[in-house]
Amino acid sequence: MSVPTSAARGLRAIALVEALKGLIVLLGGFGLLGLLHRDVQHAAVSLVTRLHLNPESHYTGLFVEAAAKLTDARLWGLAALAAAYSALRAVEGYGLWFRRRWAAWLGAASGAIYVPVEIYELWSHPTAVKAATLALNVAVVIYLLWSLRRRSG
Repeated sequence: MSVPTSAARGLRAIALVEALKGLIVLLGGFGLLGLLHRDVQHAAVSLVTRLHLNPESHYTGLFVEAAAKLTDARLWGLAALAAAYSALRAVEGYGLWFRRRWAAWLGAASGAIYVPVEIYELWSHPTAVKAATLALNVAVVIYLLWSLRRRSG
């Protein structure tokens, strides 16, 4: 077995991150299915209480309010979206791991889709986490495009 080049190691690192993102969302989807036939609002209030969050704060209130509107059909829908997102990340991770051009295009396109939203979020409510997220996402997109150009030339 040959030792991966630095470009291959970079693609494999991105592949692992994409696969991990997909796994986290898949686990979240299973968590949503665990809420079927339950009082989701009560579960949300219990979570807020357990985490010692202020139930009167704006975002906590939005979270509890959103939970109150979740029906079993919506939970199934959200779980299906989580499964689709996870499948996309798994396919992308597989392709990047094995240095497939289509996967680099998929990764660059899917990463670039988030950039305008991240710029807007950073502009409207700047935080260090948002800045780091944007910088990392832009770096990944540039790296994937660079790897495509490098292999075509």
